[in-house]
This record gives sequence, structure tokens and C-alpha cells, in this order.
Amino acid sequence: MGVVVDGWAQFVFPHSYSYVFIGHFQSLSRVMFPTALYIVYDEPSQRKTLTFPDLEAHLEHLLSEGELTEDSRDQAAEGRLGPFTVVLDHTSGFEGLLFVDDDLLGVIGHSNFSSIRATTCVFKGKWVYEVLISSQGLMQIGWCTLNCRFNQEEGVGDTPDSYAYDGNRVRKWNVTTTNYGKSWAAGDIVSCLIDLDDGTITFCLNGQSLGTAFSNIKMGPGIAYFPAISLSFKESVAFNFGSRPLRYPVEGYKPLQDPPAADLIKANRLLGYIKTVLSTTIDTQEERLVEKDSSFWQLQGEPTVLVTLAHIFNYFAPLMCKVYLVEDVLMNFLLGILEGGGSVDEHPLIQQLLDLFWLLMEDYEVNECLKQLMMSLLRAYRFSPIIPDLGFQIHYLRLTTAILRHEKSRKYLLNNVLFDMLRSVVFFYIKTPLRVKEAGLEELIPTTWWPTRFDKEGRDDNEVKEESADERLRRRAYERGCQRLKKRIEVVEELQVQILRLMLNNKDKGTGQASRYIFLNKFRKFLQENASNRANPTVLCPPEYMVCFLHRLITAVRSYWDEGKRKSVGSISSEEAYVPPQLFYNGKVDYFDLQRLGGLLSHLKKTLKDDLASKANIIIDPSEILPSSMDDLDEDEESGAAQRPLGAAATGGAPVRPSWLSSPTLGRANRFLSTAAVSLMTPRRPLAPPEKVKVRTLAVEQRTEEDIEGNHGNDGLLLGRPLEEPDQPITEKSLLEILDGIVMMYNLSVHQQLGKMVVVADDVHEYAVALKDTEEKIARCPNRRGDIMDELLKSQKVFAEKLNHLSRRLAWINATIYSKEKMLDVYWLLRVCIRTIEHSDNTGSLFAFTPEFYLNVAMNSYSALKNYFSPANSMDELPGYEDTLTQLAAILAKHFADPRIVGTDIKDSLMQALASYVCYPQSLRAVERIPEDQRVAMMRNLLAPYEQRPWAQTNWILVRFWKGCGFGYRYTRLPHLLKTKPEDATLPSLQKPCPSLLLQRHMAELLRHDKDMAASFLNSVLNQLNWAFSEFIGMIQEIQQAAERPERNFVDTRQLKVCATCFDLSVSLLRVLEMTVTLVPEIFLDWSRPSAELLLRRLAQLLNQVLNRVTAERNLFDRVVNLRLPGLESVDHYPILVAVTGILVRILVESDRQGVARAASVLLSDPCFQLHSIQHLLGEGEASAAGTDRKHFSLHAYADYISAEEEQKVEQMLAFLTEESKQAAACTAPTSEEDLCPICYAHSISAIFKPCSHKSCKACINQHLMNNKDCFFCKATITGVEDYVKPLGS
Repeated sequence: MGVVVDGWAQFVFPHSYSYVFIGHFQSLSRVMFPTALYIVYDEPSQRKTLTFPDLEAHLEHLLSEGELTEDSRDQAAEGRLGPFTVVLDHTSGFEGLLFVDDDLLGVIGHSNFSSIRATTCVFKGKWVYEVLISSQGLMQIGWCTLNCRFNQEEGVGDTPDSYAYDGNRVRKWNVTTTNYGKSWAAGDIVSCLIDLDDGTITFCLNGQSLGTAFSNIKMGPGIAYFPAISLSFKESVAFNFGSRPLRYPVEGYKPLQDPPAADLIKANRLLGYIKTVLSTTIDTQEERLVEKDSSFWQLQGEPTVLVTLAHIFNYFAPLMCKVYLVEDVLMNFLLGILEGGGSVDEHPLIQQLLDLFWLLMEDYEVNECLKQLMMSLLRAYRFSPIIPDLGFQIHYLRLTTAILRHEKSRKYLLNNVLFDMLRSVVFFYIKTPLRVKEAGLEELIPTTWWPTRFDKEGRDDNEVKEESADERLRRRAYERGCQRLKKRIEVVEELQVQILRLMLNNKDKGTGQASRYIFLNKFRKFLQENASNRANPTVLCPPEYMVCFLHRLITAVRSYWDEGKRKSVGSISSEEAYVPPQLFYNGKVDYFDLQRLGGLLSHLKKTLKDDLASKANIIIDPSEILPSSMDDLDEDEESGAAQRPLGAAATGGAPVRPSWLSSPTLGRANRFLSTAAVSLMTPRRPLAPPEKVKVRTLAVEQRTEEDIEGNHGNDGLLLGRPLEEPDQPITEKSLLEILDGIVMMYNLSVHQQLGKMVVVADDVHEYAVALKDTEEKIARCPNRRGDIMDELLKSQKVFAEKLNHLSRRLAWINATIYSKEKMLDVYWLLRVCIRTIEHSDNTGSLFAFTPEFYLNVAMNSYSALKNYFSPANSMDELPGYEDTLTQLAAILAKHFADPRIVGTDIKDSLMQALASYVCYPQSLRAVERIPEDQRVAMMRNLLAPYEQRPWAQTNWILVRFWKGCGFGYRYTRLPHLLKTKPEDATLPSLQKPCPSLLLQRHMAELLRHDKDMAASFLNSVLNQLNWAFSEFIGMIQEIQQAAERPERNFVDTRQLKVCATCFDLSVSLLRVLEMTVTLVPEIFLDWSRPSAELLLRRLAQLLNQVLNRVTAERNLFDRVVNLRLPGLESVDHYPILVAVTGILVRILVESDRQGVARAASVLLSDPCFQLHSIQHLLGEGEASAAGTDRKHFSLHAYADYISAEEEQKVEQMLAFLTEESKQAAACTAPTSEEDLCPICYAHSISAIFKPCSHKSCKACINQHLMNNKDCFFCKATITGVEDYVKPLGS
């Protein structure tokens, strides 16, 4: 009797059968075995004995039943013109510059507004095609006729016979435009429907109709409509005309490309036969066939079943090379196997099926089938809609995991597909839903919450404050919702880690090279692709994918690392992981010409070859260090031109067609379309002559497991261990290279993305501030102003709705990017980099081989932990955080002036990182905890002369050590701004003072004991102050002139910024002088020191200049400050005058009697000294004496920032200078012109030069001798300077 399953007769075997034992067979898919086989029909009278040769004929008969006739095929094509396979018209149907995928279905715009249409048109019936939106920018998608002529300004919908939907601007277009539909987002699918019976065009978004867009469209003879699109620069989509199953089919509408109906019927029937055979077994005892659960089917045994399957696969295998059938039949069948739930291990049938595929299909067939299957899975995973339980993503990842568990399939996919044809990194990405409502986050997080308490600077108040009961309930409900979301995301992340663990398996050596070593080679090429194309970001892996890939890879690597630790007692755990320094110079790992700390690798090999030989026992091949000749340089230049992005056309060198942005199908693209050159070019064809192209072959391609892991007498990747490096096992060497790649990944784009996603939290903060402000206004609004109240209530509603949306989106981002676990990953990476740098530093000169990105990642990962993960996760809770801070402080303190580091950019980065480090109390305390000799060395480097180095950052670091100790220097907001705009929360905020008395003491000791260093340092500070203030004055003159012109020209923003910067530099330089004169006054006042008098005179001269410029009545400075130009907010009297006052008070009030006398003498003798400039500090002087009403600057007005004691000292200084100036005026005898210095005409002659005997004042000759040893007058070399006293008789 027969059994019918799914409408097909099952194959069953009679009680009497011939059991055949087959010892060996080769290609079962093409071999027939003559033995008895019975097919049972539904009626016993129809039973007929068939031999195996008859089975093939019977299969033919079954498959031929219900085949489509020629008439039905012709009928299916009625109403359509064009080729059967519908693609984009890359020969003549486009305008502008475009990149098109290999399959001619994906496209990206590469000019202002490019257009392209399909190869097939329709004139009758109902038709549909789908467009996958890969980027959500400006695009117009729809239909056009052949009469439409597009250009760079007009596209689909801008001409009479074209109709388009634009989800970016939410409009429809047909010459004119009106609102229509709703906004689209990346990953959405737009269905474009045309009904040529009723004359209507409709669009659907993700299967939901947006309503009829156009009716009464033009129809009739000669009118046919093509699918078409216009898109702006870098926007990308992928079309599906029917080559794959439509995601959202619409009843009554046919795809432009007919589905392979006959093949679909065959494939489904054959799959039914396969399922039937797998669920049948032979009971040898009872000699009958019995049903069994197909999930427990085994490949081994029952040769008759295998032979039967071989015959079925003879027809099934060729069908599995077609993408439509793989996606519609095979993928759905495999997904159905896993639908029951449970772990992937509980479904061994998929493994058995893959064994069958490899056994019964030709290699090229199974290869193509697996490739198409993975492409379909990747596409489905990437573009499936987000639902609350992430069910779609979990479903596709489970099947991916099941396929990759099959060893042979995994190795084939790793070798040929996952990194070469697909962007498999997408499997590790969890996309952020742009539409909170459609993602179901409203159900998952029903209650929203955001911070409602802010300090006066507008930031979240870190102090613990009492929150209301309602706030507490909302916050806790929100946190519970976030926790539910996080648990669901963790399920996806766990599956992604499983996939990576399969790829990192290094025990599957039975069928050739282990998976890990295949992955390692592909991973290195992936890194090279992203490191070598920084100038062309469209080629790079998107940073949001990199972030997720990095976290999954860290988890997988650490799990393997710790498993190895448990097996190898002497190795270290992943908590202590680092990359040994020998990887950087032994040539076993390729760094793609990335910059090393000591410069280019070729240069280091030349200069450090002896150190490599002595320290690491590595001999450099002489051919690698031959000096480059000019011919070599020319050849390199030519080869560089040849290696520029291939695909550059005569249109100005267009880059290679991007393969990430423009490839929604995730394949690699190779077609560039240009109407200017009317060209179709493939980047695989080199443009330069072949002999000029130098193809870089990665060494990793030829490496074996032995080359990486090593064996007896071979250290593998760890060849060349320096003596300073401990001789102990670390872990499997392949994991070290992957760890090195992880660090590189973070440097390439992960840090950038972490900073980018913080903007959502910033938006929440801004809207929360706005909502709080609106609610306060509502509370203050008078009842009689109903119009104002209505507007305020509308604003309140808008802000609250936006906050509800953003708070849910922020919950998703916090779970996927800023969770505690992700923070621990970044912290682990920071510690890896710190340990790696420490080990490399111990190698002495070989430290120069370390790639720059290790220092960059150490600095950036710390910055991310401090700025991006807080306050949701506290840094203080990280294990060993204080020790890590101290280690990083030691690295910054030592290496910001390390002569082994030559790169300008990395040196600047180190300086900036140190400047940021000393701004915050916790990290500044870490600097104070490093060993004393390192602290002193750091201060010595900071006090080096400012010339020929980036002195601005150095000066800023010194200022930070002082802020909080200086005169009136304790503010966190600029006081003059708070006086003019006290309620403005957007005013710039400065770090709170956190001075370091310990580092001040080190500075004082260094300047006190090293007289030469003190003189050179202070002279350089005075030089830079002179330059900065002079530049500032010159710029405000230009600004004032521009403001006074009748035409009122706008001042360039950049000029304003530079002007403000020069002012800030002047203030910070004055503060460093204040710190110096406070800590070591003897540098200026102890004239037994060689340069003391000169330094004091130079200081007095500059202070007088600053005072005169800033305090003069109705001067230039006043006028520019009163303009209140945006960008010059920091420019005001207070910052600069208070800094000058601090210096004057220290030398005129707080010094000993002799020092005060010397300082007063020098100050009063300077020709620029004006007493009213000092009086101006307290609001006195000429203006007040004249009785004008104009409000003047006065320190008295800033009582909140200047203490009473400080004011008293200023008054004391003013009284002292007033008295001294009176006495000096009374005692000064008239000086003849002959006795004045012939250089400055301000001071009396007081020095005579040797040997030429020319004369000047000491100030002029001392300042001159700083830079020049020649006499002013005769150019003779000055060998000495002696005091000159005028003879009494002359």
C-alpha cells in the first residue's frame, strides 16, 4: 500500500528485496545500480516492480507531470517587452556617474543626481518590483517611459512621463510634488506597483500600502513603463525584479521577471522525495520498510537508501545552483528544521544533509549552492525588520551556525566565500532600529525616563539628590525594560560568538588546514583592505559593523585563550594578555606599511640592523636595506600611479566602485558607468602596463600552521625573542596575531564610531533641558496670555514625544554599544595595549618598531571609557582601575618626549593626551603616583625651551598644574561671561581647578638648581608671549577696521578663532610666568644669577605693554570687546588683567625688601610704565578723575572670584607704586642725550663691549647677546661685557 506525503507518492520497498552491500563507490550522483526496487502506487492493482534503471525513468515521469506548456509561458509574458532576465540597463539607459554591482541589480550614485532604468518595460497588466533601500538619502524611485530624458538636475518624477516616490522628503513626484507616504530608512523595502488596466501607480513600504500615488497615468499605443531610479551621491539601493523571491508579494501583481515556475515545482517535488527517503528505514528483522524521525537519519548504512538518494540528486543538484531556488526552497527547508527550537546541536539532520551534498553533488554544484545559500542568509539577516524578540535575526544566525558546524562546508566558505565574495562581518552586526515604534520597543520599554536634574552648567548633576517617588518608579520601570531588551540582544550576541568560535577552531585538521589559520589569513587581508584605503571611505567596512565585530572577536579570542591557559599551566590568562614585541620586527606579521614609532620600516631596518642582530638575533637580508636610488623612487612613483584606484576613467579619475555602501547584496562590485565617457570598466583590468604594476603579495598567504605556531626549535610568530622578554609561554601564537588585529581594528574605525553614537545621549540631554525649561515657562506664564500658553503646551508635547523616542533608542544603543560588558572589552583592550607598550619599551632601541596604533589605541580607549561609557557605567568600578591609570600616566609622561618616537602626529597626540590627563583630579593623582624619577624627567621635558616644538600644549599642561593657585584663578566659567549672561547654560565650561603641588615642587627645584635651563625656558616663554600678544593686537586691529567700514563686512570666522586663540595663549603664558615667579622668585630677583636682571627687565617690559594696550581709555581692545562678536567670547579684560596682576603682586608685595626694590626700580624705569594702567585695575585713573559715566573694569566688581586678601594686596601694590613713582620723579636728574643708550634711548648707558668698546644699556646688550654675538655697531665679535660708569669729570 502506498503513503502520500505532501501530495507526492513515497518511495517504499517491498517485503522481498535485494539488500546490496556497497563497499566503495565514487560519484553516486551519476551511477546506477542494477538491483530490484519497487515503487508502490496508490492502488494495489497498479503495483509494478521497477529496477534501478527504471527509477530514473520514473523520476522523469513524476517531474514532468504538471509542467507549464508553451502557451502558458507566452501568456505569462503578455504585457511585457524586453529580455527574460531583467537587470539595470548599463549600456544606454542611464545618466550621470554610477557604480553597478556584478549582477546588475545593485547601484550607487556617484554624481549629483544620477538616473538609471531597467532593461524591460510593461504596457499592459499589473506589475511589481521591489527596491531594497541601503541608504536613506535623497532618491526618487518609480516608473518612466522611453521618452524621458534625464540630466544631473532632473530625474525620475521630474519629467511628464515619469512617476516617483521619495521617502527621504516624504513626497511623490510627477513634474510637481505633493506630500505622500512616510519616510524610509536603511533596510526598508519599497514595492513599486503599476496597474496598466486601471492606470494607477501605488507604492508600499515594507509590505504596507502607502495608498494610490498616481491615477489616470498616460497609457495607449507606444507607451510602456520602465522601472527607474534617480539617486544622489553615495546613495545606494538593490533591485529585485523577480530574480529572487519577492519579500512582500502583492496579490494580483506579477514580478517583472517571471519566477522559474517549472524549476520551482521540480525542486519542491524532489525535496519532498528526499524528505520521504530520509524518514524511511529498512527493518531487516521484519523485512519491511518503517517510518522514522528524519532528524535522526545517518549517512552511514543502508546503501539502497543512498543509491535512491543519488538518483534524486541527479535532478536536484543542478537546480540548487540557482539563487531563486536556493532561497525559496532550500533555505526555507533548512530553516524549517530548526523551527522546533533547542540548541543547534540538537538538529544533526543539517549536518547529515551537508554530508549528502558533498557526497552526491559535483564540487562546482555544492560550491555554488553554498555560496548562494550564504548570500541569501546574509541578505536576510541584514535587512530583516527588527522585532522585539529579534526572532528573524536569531533564526538566520542559528542556520548560519548549523551550516558552519559542518567542517568541510566551513572550510570551503572560509576559503572562498565569507571574506572573498561576501561581507561576512555583517553577521556580527546588530543594527539599530531607526523606527522605535515598528521595532516594538514601545511594548518592550513601555515606560521612558531621562535625567531631570541638572547643575548650573546644564550637565547631569552627579551629586546624589532626592528624587520624587514618581521619578523613582519611572526610572526603575525604564531600567527593567532596558534589562529585558539587553537579554534579548545577548541571545543574538551569543550566536554571533558561536559563529566566530567555529571559525577560530584549530582542531579540525582532518580535512586539511585548520579553520583558524584560514580565518587568520582572511582576517589579515580584511585589515589590509581597511588600513590601505583610508582615503576612500566608501571601500571600508562601515564603523558600526566594526564595533560589533570587535566585541564578538574579543569574546571568542578570550574564551579560546583561557581554555588554552587551563591546558597549559605555565601560560598566562587573557586578563594578562599582551602582544610580544618580536611580532613587530621579525617580519612574521604584515603591517601593510603602517607607520612605526620610529618611522618607516625600511628606514628602521637600515638604522637598527645591528641592534636586531645583537638583541634579537635577527639578520636582515642585505637586499632589503639597499639604499634607494632616484630610479627606484621614480619606479615607485609610477607603480603608485598604477595602483591608484582601478576603474579611474578619463572623467577625472573616479575611484574604484565602492563595495560596502553600494552593495546591498554584499557582493563585490566591478562596474563603473559614466555618461561622460560612456564606459563600462572592470577594476580587475589594470590601466597601467603590466610590467609597471607591483602587486603586493601578503606573506600570510603562504604561511602554514607551522610557520605561525612553530615547532621544535622554531618559535613561529615569536621568532627573535629579546633578552628583556620573559621566556615563558603566553598562549597559542595564532591568538596573538588575532589580538594584534583586534587592536588595529579599534584604531581603524571603532573609536570613531563610539564617539559618533554618543550624539543620541547628547540629544536626550538637550531635549530634557528644553523640556524642563518649557515646563518652567508654563508655570510662570500668566493666565491672561492663552496664546503663549498654547504655544508652550505644543512645544512641551513635541519635546516629550521626542524624548520618548530617543530614550528608547538610547536603551538599544546602551545595550549594543555602551553596556557594562562592552565597557569591560574596551578596558581589556586598554590594558593589553599598556602591557604591550611596556614590554616593547623594555627592548630599548627596538621599541621604535612598535606600530603607532598601539599608542593611539591606549590613548583613545581611555578617552572612550571616560567620555563615552560614563555616566551609565562608572570607571571606578573597573577592576584595577587606579593601577591602570597610573600605568597609562607613566607611558604618557615618558613617551611624549621620547626621542625614539619620530612621527609628528603621534607626538602631538601624546602631548594632547597628557594635557587632557592632567585636567581631571583622578588622572592627575595618577600622574603624581608614578615613580619620582619619571615625574622629574617629565617636568624636565616640559621645561625645555619652547622653540622648535609644539609649545602651546606644553604650556597648557603647566597651566593646569597651577590653576587653583594663581591670583583670581579659581573659576570654572569665565567670570565676565557669567556677569553678562548669567542664565545662559550654553556658555563654554572650563575644567575645575585641580592644582598639583607635588609637580609644582619638582618644577621649582629644577628651575632653582639648573640656571641655564631656567634662563632658556623663561626666555622662550617671554618670546612666545611677545609673539602671541603682538599677533592678537594685529588681528583685533583688522577686526576693528572691518567693523567700522560702511558696508559692514562680516569678519571671517577663522580669523576670529585665531584671534581668540592668540588671546588665550597670551593668558596661559602669563599664568606660567605667574607660577614661575611665585615658585622661584629668585630667577628674576636674585641678580647674582647670570640672567636675572635681563629676565626681570623683559618681564617688566611685556607687562607694561599688555597693561597699556588693555587699559587705555577708549582703546582698540575696549572697542573690539564691546562688539561682542561670536567666537570672541573669551576675549575680555578679566582673564588677562588678573594674570598680569598676579605677577605684579608677587614681585612687588610678596617678595623680600631687596626683591621688591629691584622689581619696582626696573618697572618704573621702563619707558612704557604708566601708573594709570595700574590704577585702572581698581577702577581708578584718568577716566574716573574726569567724572565720566562710562562703566570701567574693576577688580572690585569680581568679589566672587577675587578674595578680599587679594584685593588688599592690589591696593597695597598700587599705594606702593604711587609713592615710588613720586619719589622717582623727584629724584630723577635730567639726562643728556649723549648719556642715553643709542639703541633704545630709554635707559642710561651702563655697559661697554669688549674688545671694541662700544656702549649701550645692559638691557639692550643682554637681549641682543641671546641671539647674536656681533657688536651692534662694528660687527666685531663681542668677547665680554663690563659695567660702564661715566667718569666724574666728563
